[in-house]
Amino acid sequence: MKTDINEFIAGLENRTPGEGVFHQAVEEVIESVWDFYQKNPRYQRAKILERMVEPERVIMFRVPWVDDRGEVQINRGYRVEFNSALGPYKGGLRFHSTVNLSILKFLGFEQTFKNSLTTLPMGGGKGGSDFSTKGKTDAEIMRFSQSFMTELYRHIGPNTDVPAGDIGVGGREIGYLFGQYKRLKNEFTGVLTGKGLGWGGSLIRPEATGFGAVYFAQHMLHKIGKDIEGQTISVSGFGNVAWGAITKINELGGEVVTISGPDGYIYDPEGIKGDKVEYLLELRATNNDIVEPYAEEFGAKFIPNKRPWEVAVDMAMPCATENEVDETDAKQLVSNGCKMLAEASNMGCTTKAVEYLSEHIDYAPGKAVNAGGVAVSGLEMSQNSMRINWQREEVDARLKEIMKNIHETCVNYGGSGNKTNYVKGANIGGFVKVADAMLAQGIV
Repeated sequence: MKTDINEFIAGLENRTPGEGVFHQAVEEVIESVWDFYQKNPRYQRAKILERMVEPERVIMFRVPWVDDRGEVQINRGYRVEFNSALGPYKGGLRFHSTVNLSILKFLGFEQTFKNSLTTLPMGGGKGGSDFSTKGKTDAEIMRFSQSFMTELYRHIGPNTDVPAGDIGVGGREIGYLFGQYKRLKNEFTGVLTGKGLGWGGSLIRPEATGFGAVYFAQHMLHKIGKDIEGQTISVSGFGNVAWGAITKINELGGEVVTISGPDGYIYDPEGIKGDKVEYLLELRATNNDIVEPYAEEFGAKFIPNKRPWEVAVDMAMPCATENEVDETDAKQLVSNGCKMLAEASNMGCTTKAVEYLSEHIDYAPGKAVNAGGVAVSGLEMSQNSMRINWQREEVDARLKEIMKNIHETCVNYGGSGNKTNYVKGANIGGFVKVADAMLAQGIV
């Protein structure tokens, strides 16, 4: 079996050289679904896996804009429309200097499975630009966003492709993008999610990824007879995902003791709660992605140039970016008594870290854990289509039910006795729905 998988991955690498992060994402899925794939010849005859790893469409374009000094700047824009078997392409836009085709293909591929797990009618896609909002004025960000949308609008629409926000694309950027789309198309439609509440947005969308991750982790704990109440938890990052997760953990009685940024991490043994949680929003808005000011504000400990995984906790929740937990971190977590890791970031653990964690503790991958964000984006699409707004309680109740169903899918496909292989469960559960739809729609 391993030989066959290696041949499949080698073929992919030959066709897509230099796309290491994308190859990593594909290999994780292939290893999980390979046995299931071999036992279902109808998938093999239709070359479902071979088709599934190829995006249906990759759009790449120039984004020229003028900065405040009057100088012309040029960035590169992308939209990877990966799979539309289940519905319109759905996935975020990322504005960050690290954006490249490999990262967006990895994210679009993951998004296809994640969206499938939600059971909502959404395909998978991802996009963005190597433009960074850091150090840019509002006027510069507006001009860039308008230029970006002047090309992108040709390829998206409420029944075709519905982007959302991601790293570097928050409410401000979504507003500029939506305004330009409306201007070009002369129509007010639900073409973007993450919109402002007054013009088509959904309640709890900013918190949704973090909330959903905690709901999923809660089901993981319940399965082994435990609860979030009383658990000590390490969280990385301090953006929307971390903020949402910390808020919900506090509400459910857990205690978060870490956050992190590019400069290092904060250890606050008294717990990040109350005014400290609100300070995270202020911190993110007023400084260049660093967390050290938190230590100065609240008398907590700041550890420079390190990640929070050396702190002894009951549970870890990576909430920042891909590959933020490596094998060394994984071993440190386990040796310090960590019993569970729920990955709220996209592919937050390296391959070696996943292998080690899966052998020693309960580990669940981002495509299942962090699906709450896109789930509420899907609920925003539904509200836009019906021209209504649901109350906060209704959106939250629907999110809870979706995360419960995702956990049940993981257990159904990855359960073995008292142990659940969440990687296998998420990958097969996501694969089946997409694969069956692809079969039904023919060779397209």
